[in-house]
Amino acid sequence: MEMRKFTSLVLAAAMGAGLLAGCGSSSSTSSSAASSTAAASVVTDTTSAAASTTAGTTTASSGDTFKIGVIGPLTGGASAYGTAVLYGAQVAANEINAAGGINGYQVEIVSADDENDAQKSVNCYNTLKDKGMQILAGTVTSNPCIAVADYTKQDNMFQITPSGSAEKCIANDNVFRTCFADPEQGTLSADYMSENKLGKKVGIIYDQSDSYSSGIHDAFVKEAKKNGLDVVSDEAFNADNKTDFSVQIQAAQDAGADILFLPFYYTEASLVLQQAKKMNYSPLFFGCDGMDGILTVDGFDKSLAEGLMLMAPFSASATDEKTQAFDAAYEKLSGGEAPNQFGADEYDTLYAIKAAAEKENVTPSMSVSDICEAMKKGMTEIQISGLTSDSITWDKSGAPTKSPRVYVIKNGEYAEESTSDSAATSTAASTAS
Repeated sequence: MEMRKFTSLVLAAAMGAGLLAGCGSSSSTSSSAASSTAAASVVTDTTSAAASTTAGTTTASSGDTFKIGVIGPLTGGASAYGTAVLYGAQVAANEINAAGGINGYQVEIVSADDENDAQKSVNCYNTLKDKGMQILAGTVTSNPCIAVADYTKQDNMFQITPSGSAEKCIANDNVFRTCFADPEQGTLSADYMSENKLGKKVGIIYDQSDSYSSGIHDAFVKEAKKNGLDVVSDEAFNADNKTDFSVQIQAAQDAGADILFLPFYYTEASLVLQQAKKMNYSPLFFGCDGMDGILTVDGFDKSLAEGLMLMAPFSASATDEKTQAFDAAYEKLSGGEAPNQFGADEYDTLYAIKAAAEKENVTPSMSVSDICEAMKKGMTEIQISGLTSDSITWDKSGAPTKSPRVYVIKNGEYAEESTSDSAATSTAASTAS
């Protein structure tokens, strides 16, 4: 078994303890330790990660604390998602613990860095399982989530992903999610463009090697045709070629696309905006929740994102009391960094876990399998008011019912746009089906 390094992120129990474990190679984890979060002290240790992909029997590790796992990219190109989810989990755990816990028991967050890699995510799952994880509030991105879900199913561990939006993420009956599914984002994006008459011709660039991007793309193309949108260019890239987008941009420009739909992650999207600027091409850029984080890219000229629209469930600039309280607590942990929608999704995820566990009188002394069975039942019986929607419910498929939000970037900040009643209705209908 290969020896691997991992880092431990520890907060005092009253603050909601966290454990940051790197499950990749030694070299990648060294950089993880160097760039780990500013809100906590980092202790480096060396141990053998559970690299075996054989799931086994899992039992509760203690009778007085719920250990909730968070797995996601805490380093690398998608780290804005993983670190946001970790902070969101810790903010919620802090509040829950201060209010008396879940059924009187405290919550401990244990986390691991999968670097947005499916195999490393499985290694992280085994590492956290060895440390007594009883519920997994992850993983963060879709491909790792799909991989890990096979092992939580074998262990019958309850899993709820805040942001794994591929349909396959919740294929197993023990897995739920808090965010919209990829097809829903594609459908709703096409509906919004059509209903709000954002443009006449649409160009698309998408990542055909990523289930998140391709899932949104396929649903968008289908809905765009139904709505009479003219898709004039439809260009793909893959994981081996995601730095030069000149060919794809040129195709959209030559076709006269006045909207450029970018259903992929913010790192690559920032490159598209930079390259489009050099090519004197300035369509309306429109993305989905993976676009959230573009304003945090190192060295990125935020003015290039002016007017960009994205469908996302949360904005830190909202003025309601709940959002402002979350922002303040999050920024205290993060050292002043503002939250994104991934942190908000995880915050809501922790409160969904709390509500379902209290509905079914779950305790940490129960076996992982018994916890899972109770949680599956409880999740279909609760309704929560969260940061990402005023009302969120779940059915037995694991899918949430909630309403969409669309934001436009103005002066380097998110401003919420109005969404039509039909869009919100189609979300609820699609999610409940």
